[in-house]
Amino acid sequence: MTSPVGGQPGDRPRSAGSRGLSGETKPAFQTTEFIAYVVILVAIVITAFAVGGDSRGYGDPFGAEHAIKYITLLTVGYMIARGLAKAGSRDRGDGVR
Repeated sequence: MTSPVGGQPGDRPRSAGSRGLSGETKPAFQTTEFIAYVVILVAIVITAFAVGGDSRGYGDPFGAEHAIKYITLLTVGYMIARGLAKAGSRDRGDGVR
């Protein structure tokens, strides 16, 4: 069974079961935002382990507290970026689910 999409004269028919081209964004793990997120996350963790204070353990300029704060801010920023990407995409399907 075929039906025209969009209701315009001359539109090509497609089968009722197909959804056509999707306007959805890529899966999260295939985006540059995700790659940058993972790289920076690893850099924060390595920096938190590598940077230390003096030999007595005092004066650590970048400890676990700072690392957790930056990881949280990074995660919130990543979620906002993905939300904006999804909000800007349109689903070109026929609306039937």
